[in-house]
Formats: sequence, structure tokens, C-alpha cells
Amino acid sequence: MTHNLTTLPKAHLHLHLTGAMRHSTMVELARTHGVSLPPALTEEWPPRLSTADERGWFRFQRLYDTARSVLRTPDDVYRLLRETAEDERAEGSGWLELQADPSGYATRFGGVTAFTELLLDAVATAAQAAGVGIGIIIAANRTRHPMDARTLARLAAQFAGRGIVGFGLSNDERRGPAEEFGRAFGIAERAGLLLVPHAGELLGPASVSAALDRLHANRIGHGVRSVEDPEVVKRLAATGITLEVCPSSNVSLGVAPDAAAVPVRALFEAGVPVALGADDPLLFGRRLVTQYEIARDVHDFTPSELAELARMSVLGSAAPAVVRTRLLAAIDAWLAPAAWPSS
Repeated sequence: MTHNLTTLPKAHLHLHLTGAMRHSTMVELARTHGVSLPPALTEEWPPRLSTADERGWFRFQRLYDTARSVLRTPDDVYRLLRETAEDERAEGSGWLELQADPSGYATRFGGVTAFTELLLDAVATAAQAAGVGIGIIIAANRTRHPMDARTLARLAAQFAGRGIVGFGLSNDERRGPAEEFGRAFGIAERAGLLLVPHAGELLGPASVSAALDRLHANRIGHGVRSVEDPEVVKRLAATGITLEVCPSSNVSLGVAPDAAAVPVRALFEAGVPVALGADDPLLFGRRLVTQYEIARDVHDFTPSELAELARMSVLGSAAPAVVRTRLLAAIDAWLAPAAWPSS
């Protein structure tokens, strides 16, 4: 008998707003709003991607921007959040932290503040309906000027405690050194927000160290290339910094040649907290439960180890104490013998 991974309670800490959209929803909204989608997002979906060089990353980003362009009305945003919360509930998530860069939506929704207010209202509505807690991470774009990041950090600080739980830094890691964004992260840190930059995905362990030293990261998006430096791995383990590891994303973007090469087992056994994430299922075609299936089927995680991954996701989150307590108790119950008979 095996444990059913869809019923394993968990937190999802690495999911981007547009990337959370259902493929069928993107296609329908594109048709409704007259948006032309390329073959990579229609009959050739999920697209073949590689970010080994900047040209490959540009193609990935262009597809992401095209997908985002189908969101034209407030109803579209409410639908996206409603369906995302439903999908998370179906996969066992009791808490979701969703990353968004409001500047990418500002021109269609009246500016960054107006979009943020719309997003948070959609989040509250979706969370209540689905019974899934949702927090928003405002994520700056490291390919844009650091002043833009400071603007977003002030925006995040403005809404801290009102649905915004963290501040991040995403996009092409090779084009935005961490030290350029220290002031933005300082603003977010003073507001008490969780600091969650991407690092150690397209660049090596020095990028992870820079995120810790220059940005005071509480958690790292990806971080898988930290395994290239044992000292960085020891530091992550000693300080309890959670890595948001996204196996399907790593394979789809060419960070790892296959799922076996994603260092989930190595990081776990080194004592580094690991929270599995789906990143952008809209482009990669795989959601959260698949990441746990990879841990089980490729990396031979036992039920107790899978439960520990779920615990790590909860403990590394910004979820309120009452949500953490409930989810941790539910994870223990999932492991109990009575829960074993399953598909």
C-alpha cells in the first residue's frame, strides 16, 4: 500500500501568479480577448525550453509575458485566484505563498497600487471559498533598475499584515547582482516581511551566499546549485534556511538534465530544509503533487521522509501559527496506519 500524495497536507511556497494559471483558462481568455498565442503555448504545449544562455531565458520570459497578457479585466484576476486556490486544495495545500510583480500588470489595471488592492481582494475571496490560506509575495524583477525594486518594496511594506507576507527577487539571476538590491530588501526587512529572493538557480553557490549576506534572505527560491559548495550547504543547514526546490522547473529550464540530477536527496540528507514547489505549471505542465512524486519515485523518499518535506514546507512558510499547528497535526495523521490504504 502507498500513501496518497494528494492527501498529504502541505504548504506551497514557490508559485508565480501568471504561472499558476490553468492552461485551459489561458487559451479561453486569449480567445475571449483576441490575444494571439504562439504554438508553444497551444498545440506544442508545454513548450520546450532551455535557459542555458540569455537567449533561452528571453524566450521563456517572452512566453510568460504573452501568457500574462490574457489577463485583461478584474474578473480575469478573480478567476485566476479562484482556480488557483481550487487547484491547491485538490493537491493537499493548506497554505500558499503566491509571488507577483505588480508592475507587470500595472498598465492594464490602473497602476501598481490599484493592482495590488485588486489582487489582495481576489486572494481573500478565493481563500475563503476554497479553505486555503494564501499570502502574497511581492517580487521585484532583477533585470530592471534597482529603483523599481525599492518602489515595490515600499508597496509591499504598505500592505504588510494585510495579505502581503514577503518580498522577493526573480527573473534572470545572471543580470541582477544581489548587492544592487540591498536597499530594497532593507525596506522590506524593516517592515517585517519575509525575504525570499531567487538564487542558486542559473548561477552557482556564490549567488546563494550573496542572497544571504547582501539581502538577508530568510528563504531562497531554488538554491539547488548550493550543492556545488559544501560550505554553503553547511551554512544553509546550520541556519535553517529553507530552499524552495522546484524539480520540474529545473528540468524544463535546463538547470538539471533530468529529475534524478535535481539534488533533492543530497540537500535533504545534509540537513537543509527543502520545500518543494511547482514554480510555473502553466509553462512546465506539472503542479505540486508531481514534485512529491518525483521525490518518491526518482529519489526514493519514504512516506516518513515525504511527510518531513511537507513539515519543512509548513515550517518555512509565513503561515499564521494556527494554520501551522493545524497542518503539522494533519501531516502526522497522514502518516498514521489508518491513512495507509490509498491509491
